[in-house]
Amino acid sequence: MPPKLFYLLTLLRPANVVTAVSDIIAGVALSGILIFNNLSTDFILDLVLLILSTIGLYGGGIVFNDIFDLESDTLNRPERILPRGLVSKKEALLLGCMMLLMGVGTAFVVSLLSGILALIISLLALSYDKISKHYPVVGPINMGLCRGGNLLLGMSISNDAVSNYWYIGIIPIIFIAAITLTAKKEAFGNNKSAILVALVLDAIVVALFFYIGDLIGFRFWVLLPFMLFWYGINFFAKYKAFIYNQPLYIQKAVKTGVLSLIPLNASYVAGSAGLFYALPVLALLPLSILLSKKFAVT
Repeated sequence: MPPKLFYLLTLLRPANVVTAVSDIIAGVALSGILIFNNLSTDFILDLVLLILSTIGLYGGGIVFNDIFDLESDTLNRPERILPRGLVSKKEALLLGCMMLLMGVGTAFVVSLLSGILALIISLLALSYDKISKHYPVVGPINMGLCRGGNLLLGMSISNDAVSNYWYIGIIPIIFIAAITLTAKKEAFGNNKSAILVALVLDAIVVALFFYIGDLIGFRFWVLLPFMLFWYGINFFAKYKAFIYNQPLYIQKAVKTGVLSLIPLNASYVAGSAGLFYALPVLALLPLSILLSKKFAVT
């Protein structure tokens, strides 16, 4: 692989992008279309377009995050691509704009609702990158809204699903807020209070998952192993980060949280569409882990 291409891909965080793709598949499963649709050509096309949309939105959002952080990363994270000068700021701006335009444009091809959701997600991502991440409460909520919106973007493959089940987007909002809190001071350590709050938020996610799942009619006996796996790996990663509270353990907890979005999304799929669809979603986790060994996650 040419070095420049590798550096550009590193900016996009490929391992993280895979988790965003799992959001879309989870949203599609929650819409009910996997059960009631015969997987027509139109459905496959819409699914591919929504996957391309989330790749663009996530990739563009993370590139702009690095652009806005360039000054602070030069001091605190000099190993990143932009501080090292491996990709110029102008090249990064072009890449970020192209990705966001792809994300919004492909969503509008699916439907007006999908396009509006993609546009909102892109604006939320940019507002986080530039402004809200500097605020202890607003920042985590903003980041959570991006991921909750991504789940709704998948659900928008069926317009009725978003209006009927929009509230399930609360779950990823809370969990992403927990990850964002854990990431506070990841370069320095000394964030035990933030990790404690994150642990409480994870527990709230479990409670909400079962409450909302009961309203929707999830098959809990199918999703339980996925949910236990998701909660277990997050609890132990955050627990280690709390006990040792050094940058290495904090960054591992953040990385675990990001990648664990895949088993969380597999839990949605298992509960709503069954094991047959959930296992392929979970199979994205080894791919994401493999990419995380090649490309940065945080």
